[in-house]
Order: sequence, then structure tokens, then C-alpha cells
Amino acid sequence: MAVKDFRVNEEIRVKQVRLIGDDGTQHGIVDIEDALRVAKEAECDLVEVSPQAKPPVCKILDYGKYKFELEKKQRESKKKQKLVKIKEIRMQPKIEKHDLEFKTKHIQEFLEEGNKVKVTIRFRGRELAHTELGRKVLDEVLEMLEIPYVLDKNPQMEGRFMSMVLNPKSK
Repeated sequence: MAVKDFRVNEEIRVKQVRLIGDDGTQHGIVDIEDALRVAKEAECDLVEVSPQAKPPVCKILDYGKYKFELEKKQRESKKKQKLVKIKEIRMQPKIEKHDLEFKTKHIQEFLEEGNKVKVTIRFRGRELAHTELGRKVLDEVLEMLEIPYVLDKNPQMEGRFMSMVLNPKSK
């Protein structure tokens, strides 16, 4: 196993380091040459753990194994993460009752799956003069929902669109 070279800042030459053994034992403050020798004898690498400390802290360990363990921990933590997707439902202010019920049913299904839902009303032409109709449609959607939800973003205008964001209530 190759011994990693200790990186020394060009302006500051470090003569001594605080050495930690491969089993976690403290060797105290030793010369850099002694630390490299001890690492070579243990057939491990000398890795600088804390370069800002005075003196810098170095640890003797198998660097390849260390990197593998870190990657393994990252993979495990990614498995436990739950990706929240944002689903979008688009409507118009002149939506019929049945269509509204149908789209609300989809919103409810998305929330049950644990996804965020962005409900958007698109205004065309003269409909922009009557944004209160869009607000009324969004209020009806909220009344029709049977499962608990959290309103992340209140209904507000963004150009020609009025939208709100719903989040499933955590159990």
C-alpha cells in the first residue's frame, strides 16, 4: 500500500503533526517524517484530517477502504430518502362541475401518494378581467378535498396563471 504524501503549503512548512493511529489511539505530536514512517510500517496511508488545527491532525488509515465506506454510507442514506414530486393540475375558470370533481379526485390521489400538487388556473383573453372566478374555482377544490393537506402557497397570480401548491399532511 502506497503512503500518501503529506501536502505541505508552500509558504508554511509543517514540521510536526498530531498523529492518530489506525485503531484510534493518540500518538501525540510527532515529526512528519516519523508519522510517514509509522504509516509505512502499518502498511496504511497517512491522511490529513484537520489541516486548520495547530498542529495539523493526521490519521493513519487505509484510504481506499475509507473512501469505500463513505460511498457506502452515502448510498444507504440515498435509499432512505423519499423523493417528493410536484404534480400539476391545470384548469380554466369556466370548468364544469363534473370536470372539477374529476380533477379534484386526481389531486386527492396525488396527495395520498405523498406528492405535492400545484393547482393552476389558466386565464385566456378577457378571462383575465375576472380573476375572482379562478379564485372561486380554487376554493371549491379545497372544499372538495377529503384528505388532510397543507396549503404551501396560497392562490396568487403569476402572469396569466393563478396557482396554489398543496402538500400532503404528514402522518
